[in-house]
Amino acid sequence: MPAIISDSPTAGLQVKESNVDVLIVGAGPSGYMAAIWFAKLGINARIIDKRGTKVFTGQADGLQPRALEVFNSFGFAHRPAKEASVGFESCYYEPDPNGNIHKVARKVEGVVGISRFNGSVIHQGRIEQWFTDAIDEFSNNTLKVERPIIPESLVVDESKIQDQSAYPITVTVKKLSDEDATPEQFGHKLENGLYRQFAGDQEREFTHPPESREIIHAKYVLGTDGAHSWVRKQLGIVPEGESTDYIWGVLDIVPITNLPDIRKRCAIHSASNGSIMIIPRECDLVRFYIQLKETEREPEVGSSAGTQSRVDRSKITPEAILDRARKILHPYTLDVAETHWFTGYQIGQRVAPKFEKWERVFIAGDACHTHSPKAGQGMNISMMDTFNLAWKIAHVVQGKASPAILQTYEQERRQVAKDLIDYDFKLSRLFSGKPGTGEGTISTNEFRDFIDKGSAFTTGCTVDYDASVLVSKPMREDSSIKYASPLATQLFIGMRFPDNRLVMQCDGRPWFIHDKMPSDGRWRLLCFCGDFKSSPALAAQLVAVGDYFSSPKSFITKYTPTDERVDSVIELILVHASDANNVEWDDFPLAFRPRDRL
Repeated sequence: MPAIISDSPTAGLQVKESNVDVLIVGAGPSGYMAAIWFAKLGINARIIDKRGTKVFTGQADGLQPRALEVFNSFGFAHRPAKEASVGFESCYYEPDPNGNIHKVARKVEGVVGISRFNGSVIHQGRIEQWFTDAIDEFSNNTLKVERPIIPESLVVDESKIQDQSAYPITVTVKKLSDEDATPEQFGHKLENGLYRQFAGDQEREFTHPPESREIIHAKYVLGTDGAHSWVRKQLGIVPEGESTDYIWGVLDIVPITNLPDIRKRCAIHSASNGSIMIIPRECDLVRFYIQLKETEREPEVGSSAGTQSRVDRSKITPEAILDRARKILHPYTLDVAETHWFTGYQIGQRVAPKFEKWERVFIAGDACHTHSPKAGQGMNISMMDTFNLAWKIAHVVQGKASPAILQTYEQERRQVAKDLIDYDFKLSRLFSGKPGTGEGTISTNEFRDFIDKGSAFTTGCTVDYDASVLVSKPMREDSSIKYASPLATQLFIGMRFPDNRLVMQCDGRPWFIHDKMPSDGRWRLLCFCGDFKSSPALAAQLVAVGDYFSSPKSFITKYTPTDERVDSVIELILVHASDANNVEWDDFPLAFRPRDRL
């Protein structure tokens, strides 16, 4: 019998029906990352979003090195390189004995040498535009975000979930009017993101009837619909964690200030007025994250007067945020040439206990985990969730992989989310705490040390997945212990492949190895044969391995369709350590230098 997650509202109505391999609900960064995979691999996918327009300003802004590596793998890392503000140094300020802030440290941003990319900052609207352009290219303009559309009901036929040809999920959606799709601005004239930051908006009534309805039958559904995820609620998944009493405001402004390090990332603790994080942005913008000391709240509906609940968003204004910033920055001054965007948020750390149900309906990004923006991880971790998941779904849909690989998504990404929550829990408290040595204060030295020790984690380049059907290594009790084969002691299994520079034997051109492994859906098999020209034993092994890969018994032959290139499913990459002057092209077995079939 079908599992009715929510009742269908379409009884008695004539509505359009359609089939799709994957329905993505929510066009934020994680939704776009899933869509680019499906566009690249030719999957029949759709992506819907309840907002009537794309994000052109504000929202998330930080791109960590690993996210930029992924952008590079899809061919558009040159765009942030041209447009984004790249971070190179961080400065730390704290109060002197007179209560005035002063600089106490200047440090290199990030981890030197961990990636060829540095952390960069640009507003989310530009990032989404890069995704849109790439998706248009990969899909021949057939995969577009459909707006403004929201889901109304989700029904799963559990009798069909084992049938890979079936469409067991039925989602009813409706198209909103432009008026209903416009985010509430809470009385503010300046564009803001307050509608995203606090609970309560998902249940609001729409003032106009839907323009149309549609019934979508899907093989898979991805809920990338944010912290108040509708999809997550339909699955009955309740995030675990808590909120703090810390309220922070955010301003995107063109500042006028005598703070000397305004074009560097700054972490500033004042004596008694709170803290600020300063992040330089593109086009002379600077983002200020500003701790608010007192924020009015709305009474609980139906409760006694004075009972506090959610923050009163009408009372969070750019002027109030700026006033607090000026007090924190004293004795430095701050004025504003232009204000582009603002918001407020309440710090909380939550992670969902489950990331999927039936291995058919998945949630990703903010739908799975929420935290403060201090570590610059929200958009990055969210995109990496679907970078991990979407290719797996695509390969299952295409029949290239067993559905068993889908279980690795929750196993791998939930651990990353838990690690992030643990990190953010301490970081947000150190950032929001009052500096000092007495009870109830925090040590600014401890704060700086914590940032230093966590800098590798925040790059996104050190994620280490445990053993699974995709990762072959021993089970471990201590997740901090890396595992490598004795034959390759610096290649840690379950981690990102190092982006070292190599020289191509064919033309002598140097390349970063990641550039030879783009995100195109192919599996790669890297063979390290050492200095085979100086070792007859290694040379003999290379010949034997090459003969196997060329034989009908090879798994490459087995999994490559007869009408496709030999490297269309699994690509062989040979890395040797011999002197290039002693090596000729014909020294390599034919398996490692394939030619197009005539």
